[in-house]
Amino acid sequence: MPENRFSKIIVVGDRILIKPKTQTDRTKSGLFLPQGVHDKENVLSGYVIKTGPGYAIPQDTPSEEWRKDEEKVRYVPVQAQEGDLAIFLRGGATEVEVDSERYFVVPQQAVLLLERDESLMS
Repeated sequence: MPENRFSKIIVVGDRILIKPKTQTDRTKSGLFLPQGVHDKENVLSGYVIKTGPGYAIPQDTPSEEWRKDEEKVRYVPVQAQEGDLAIFLRGGATEVEVDSERYFVVPQQAVLLLERDESLMS
């Protein structure tokens, strides 16, 4: 996957950009499924493409006007990492299209499970 494709996309907050796994038109026993069957599933899976910075947390010290240059937002990072397989709730996801491909923007709270293959990362 070319990196420049998503270089201009900024995922905000605790959101995760997920590319859904391609779904088969057949069951394990070989029966063909009608076109809209997968659209009714409540739990979906896909690969994490990009993540947001996480949950913003407040500053520990009170705001002082003369320290504006030093103030920076701090975040508690999301658990998902690029390349993880994510199992998520469809109800919490928002479907988007990038370069005529389907993706989901999912808040971390809608992710049920992450599968990380460390061998792919090295």
